[in-house]
Amino acid sequence: MIELGQVYKEYSDMIYRWLLARTGDEDAAEEITQETFYQAVLHADRYDHSCKVSTWLCSIAQNKLREYYRKNPPKEELPEEYGAADRSAEDRVMDASQKMELYRAIHSLPEPAREVVHLRAFADLSFKEIGDIFGKNENWARVTYYRAKTALRKELTENE
Repeated sequence: MIELGQVYKEYSDMIYRWLLARTGDEDAAEEITQETFYQAVLHADRYDHSCKVSTWLCSIAQNKLREYYRKNPPKEELPEEYGAADRSAEDRVMDASQKMELYRAIHSLPEPAREVVHLRAFADLSFKEIGDIFGKNENWARVTYYRAKTALRKELTENE
């Protein structure tokens, strides 16, 4: 049996950041994070230790995010100050138009490449964890990510 209080302390920030990157909405990310952990509590008996706890939680969060998008279709543009409090060095260098171009390019990727990029770049998951989420191996996740990065580079250089 897993200790859910400890799991929440350890993984809630990671889940929240990933959801914030996907939704661009702090309130929605917080709500979906809470719903993710609520579902984890309800179904803790289903966790069979065949994958990491983080992988299990990301799967729940991904399902909750799909549910959220069915009820609230994504908007065309992200808020200008999206992620300002938690910006990386790359984000501080990139101007708003470059960010929007990158986000649009990521959004144009086909599934599952788009999801792999989000899980790797925004949730900081390992390739092994990403492979586990998709029921594939680590190599599949690496190749999918590499191909997605290549496609993004090509699209972004063509738009310059």
